[in-house]
Amino acid sequence: MKSGIDPRAAAPAADPAVIRFDDNRLLALLLGEHDRNLARIEQGLGVTLSCRGNRISIGGPSPASEIARDALHALYARLERGLAVDAAEVDAAVRLAADAAARGGADDDAAADPVFRTPRRHISARSAGQRRYMRALAEEEMVFGLGPAGTGKTYLAVAQAVEMLIGGRVDRIILSRPAVEAGERLGFLPGDLREKIDPYLAPLYDALHDMLPADQVENRLNSGEIEVAPLAFMRGRTLNHAFVILDEAQNATRMQMKMYLTRMGEGARMVVTGDPSQVDLPPGAVSGLAHAVRTLQGVEGVHVVRFDDTDVVRHPLVARIVRAYDADERARRGDPAAHADDGIDDGA
Repeated sequence: MKSGIDPRAAAPAADPAVIRFDDNRLLALLLGEHDRNLARIEQGLGVTLSCRGNRISIGGPSPASEIARDALHALYARLERGLAVDAAEVDAAVRLAADAAARGGADDDAAADPVFRTPRRHISARSAGQRRYMRALAEEEMVFGLGPAGTGKTYLAVAQAVEMLIGGRVDRIILSRPAVEAGERLGFLPGDLREKIDPYLAPLYDALHDMLPADQVENRLNSGEIEVAPLAFMRGRTLNHAFVILDEAQNATRMQMKMYLTRMGEGARMVVTGDPSQVDLPPGAVSGLAHAVRTLQGVEGVHVVRFDDTDVVRHPLVARIVRAYDADERARRGDPAAHADDGIDDGA
């Protein structure tokens, strides 16, 4: 967990705080088997947690004890909403509480965070960036999600798409991605169009199978409710009542990006995801992703969410790898304070 404060930093130890929970059934789920959830919070924050009856006492220095308190409240509120708590959710609660503390206080609006409900799982935010992104996905018609690997950009977009499809708010899902690596070789791969493009859309398929039973995925693909379309094949279409996701958009050219964005029809939602630091276009080519966000800054209805290494929710090593590469890039440019030169600002 990386935040604007170090919860383990030396600070005056406060008197142990005591939290009371009224529902013993939910309290048991909060603690986890053999109190493993409490142990995980203790390990992450360097605090001491003990439960007696329906009360949990928190010992340790501030602000770590305050972060632990806020995390426990958030996890209990999650259980009250009928959502599960596991190790990943415990880590997420601590991450979000630490971020709120770094910004000067708890997020009073956290209880209103959207939860994407799909047949196989219910998905909630696991970082501050994911929280902003999920709110944008729930409210905006066109959303750009930009940042490093492991931040959930694609996964959360697919989750929202599946929820809207199941709920009848869109008629179909369209998944698209530039097949930059294939080039002319795409036509020589065996199989039909879907089989040719499948290798480039594996992350999208993985997310779909995480949200829907395998037979539903296959049936909806066969019926056209879920469509796989290479970016180059989108030209000339008008996409009405569809949830359209363009993944790995940093590998789209400027003309491809303009073509994609102008396919938007009545009742449609569009999401564009990409990592501006991993452009695979030929040397000298301008990424359509960076160009689009610069061009669309200030355009009503377009919302941009930027993720950073603090939003990485894969293995903790992924966040450290991202930070190491970012530091190397800054050193190479001779500007230790510089962001990647992608021309993108938050909240466009």
